[in-house]
Amino acid sequence: MSMGGGGSTLTPLNDSGVDFSNFTQAYDFQQEILDDTILQVIANTYARYFWYGIVVVIGLATLANIGRIVHLKLRIRAAAANRARPAAAHTRLSQFVGGLIAVCREASYPQFSPLSTYSWLKVPPFGILILLLTYLAFLLALEFDDNDIPGAQHYTSLGVRASWLAVAQIPLLLLLAGKANLIGALVGVSYERLNVLHRWVARGMLLLITLHFGYQSYGWNQYGLMQLEWATDTCPPTGIAAYALLLWLNLSTLAPIRNRFYEIFVVQHILSFVAFVYLVMAHIPSTALYARTWVYVGIGIYFLDRLIRTLCYAYHNIRPANATLEALDGGVTKIRVQSKQVKSWAPGSHVFLAIPRLGFGQSHPATIASIPSSHDGDLVFILMGRKGFTQNINKTASRRDSSYSKKEAAGSVSSSSEQAYIALIGGPYGASHSDPAAFDTVLLISGSTGITFTLSNLLSLAHRARASKLPLRRVDFVWVVKQVCWTTWVTEELATAVRDLKEKGIDVNVIIHVTCDDNFTRLEGSHGKGCSCDLSLGPCCCDADIQAAPSFEKLQDSSDEITDLKNESKVETSEKVAVTVISKSSTENLRVKSLPFATFVSGRPDLLEIVYNLAEQAEGEMAVLACGPLGLSTGIRNTVARVSDDRAVHKGTGAEGIYLHVESFCW
Repeated sequence: MSMGGGGSTLTPLNDSGVDFSNFTQAYDFQQEILDDTILQVIANTYARYFWYGIVVVIGLATLANIGRIVHLKLRIRAAAANRARPAAAHTRLSQFVGGLIAVCREASYPQFSPLSTYSWLKVPPFGILILLLTYLAFLLALEFDDNDIPGAQHYTSLGVRASWLAVAQIPLLLLLAGKANLIGALVGVSYERLNVLHRWVARGMLLLITLHFGYQSYGWNQYGLMQLEWATDTCPPTGIAAYALLLWLNLSTLAPIRNRFYEIFVVQHILSFVAFVYLVMAHIPSTALYARTWVYVGIGIYFLDRLIRTLCYAYHNIRPANATLEALDGGVTKIRVQSKQVKSWAPGSHVFLAIPRLGFGQSHPATIASIPSSHDGDLVFILMGRKGFTQNINKTASRRDSSYSKKEAAGSVSSSSEQAYIALIGGPYGASHSDPAAFDTVLLISGSTGITFTLSNLLSLAHRARASKLPLRRVDFVWVVKQVCWTTWVTEELATAVRDLKEKGIDVNVIIHVTCDDNFTRLEGSHGKGCSCDLSLGPCCCDADIQAAPSFEKLQDSSDEITDLKNESKVETSEKVAVTVISKSSTENLRVKSLPFATFVSGRPDLLEIVYNLAEQAEGEMAVLACGPLGLSTGIRNTVARVSDDRAVHKGTGAEGIYLHVESFCW
């Protein structure tokens, strides 16, 4: 598996006159096969070609990102100047560009959702698949282009080319792995979205090294030189060891292993990669040491990322923050972190939150539900207690609340009785989506604790609407919960945001879909349409007498008003807003009066109806921001692609485009 040798030309090599039973002749012929003095120069040239291609792609994506930012800022400026329909395409050029963008979106948004039996299998969206197939085709084209050398060195040439292309992947692999991500900063994509590319570059490297090993071995076997190669060359052992480690690195990143043992995975992944790099360096022969340049560049990228992250972490935690915990319904903990250092972040950002007292050495990704101008500048998180760190936090908060209630009953509660914990923050990261304030209509849709992402964007829209005129005309906020009581997580925040937006003349609709609440949807011996209970948690609890959302055909002709449902009672607010409450008892009505502006619906939302109806009423480009489990994310992707295609966006129909940004629970 040598990558280097002595001097040679590309004159076809053959075994004429070689006596392979003679050790000296066999060894000399083996050295001639391994001689890649010219082959390595050509291979290094193709490795540079690979990077030329990568730079071109990143450059084009950077220009597209700059154009996107400028375009959205111009919309906001147009709204401030009171221009009509600032979020719409007015010129033929903008309509043409919008048509091209719509075609790309329709091709890139859809995502295949495996059957529940194979829920561990996560297939990337079509856009990522197209990018990965292009990357693979590019690699194979570089491997086989003008690489048909006749004679005994035919397979050596193929193997050497594959090895140089493989080692040239290391800088890209580490560029895509870092949180202080240069590529992400240029193209406007957060590091976690590039992580899937990081994994597939590693698989591309595995493919190339497999070709390297396979071609070299086959070339030796043609002349019976395999044993001689292993006996006389130091490269095969280090090569096989590096190959085994790379294979393990790829297998351990598969979702079932990575998600189940994430904290162990992170540590072993770093250690395994360090060992892999060492073996690669040892495998490169003395005649091709300049191949190590690709490795050195990768190492430099890795340490630069670590240095930037360490400096940022030290700055953000030089004065540690204080965190208070509050246990909420549904096994959720609301964490409020008061930090003197972290005072600026974009809506939808996340951090790595550590509370050493409740989980030493552990940090958990958590989306910030607040914005810098809300909650007195504190960072607010809503975490579902599942296992490990999050479960420990929820148990601690529950015990504290129980103790607090007892003290309150005894009259011994003081203002300082709320316990605070030292919290360490890594980040903030993320928030790579387009500015929703630059769109005519915004749909914010989330499931369960995914509301942390959509709520922060809603709060941001409300805050900015108070400060200046925006292109924004309508906001629909859709939240899917299992129980009505979960709405208490963010009651105050939702009420404030809705009030501020309405005061600025922006139409706001809050629709909460309840999928599995006994008190809300159960009726003796019945199961309703739109039922989406999690049967693993107990019997189904949807109600047949609660009418499902109106049909798709009806919605196409409907007005802005939400269709009334059966068994509803209307509650008048101080603003004379009619509220739809689907319930059976006065007790249940009292539970939802804290959200008098919201419409409660039984069952999961019909995404096609929601998106199509909003798109038909939009007077400019529409934005859809979603966060939730895999089923919700794939569903909204496929829906937006279908609606865009059905309405022939920017293809002569006058229909405006639909921008989509999806955050997922998957890590």
